[in-house]
Amino acid sequence: MLDKHGVSLGRIVDARKEPLADEAAWALLAGVREILVAKGKGFAVLDPRTDTRESILAAALGRTGNLRAPALLIGDRLAVGFSEGLYSHFFGSSS
Repeated sequence: MLDKHGVSLGRIVDARKEPLADEAAWALLAGVREILVAKGKGFAVLDPRTDTRESILAAALGRTGNLRAPALLIGDRLAVGFSEGLYSHFFGSSS
């Protein structure tokens, strides 16, 4: 799917070997303009400037307390989890 949008991966991190939790996860999440989080077949759009830390962490962290995978950071936008709708929106409105 990434090739279709002309995206090449710059850095790949294995979440099992380098999990992001707690403050490290929050540092990544708080540093972006927009967070899209997969929810079933849909997704939620969150903004660290207006949404609470607690609501963002509840959506973006999995049961283990680590950032859900896959996570894709492009510029100042972050996609967490996967759904076709999320990726279509992520690549279709990356202005």
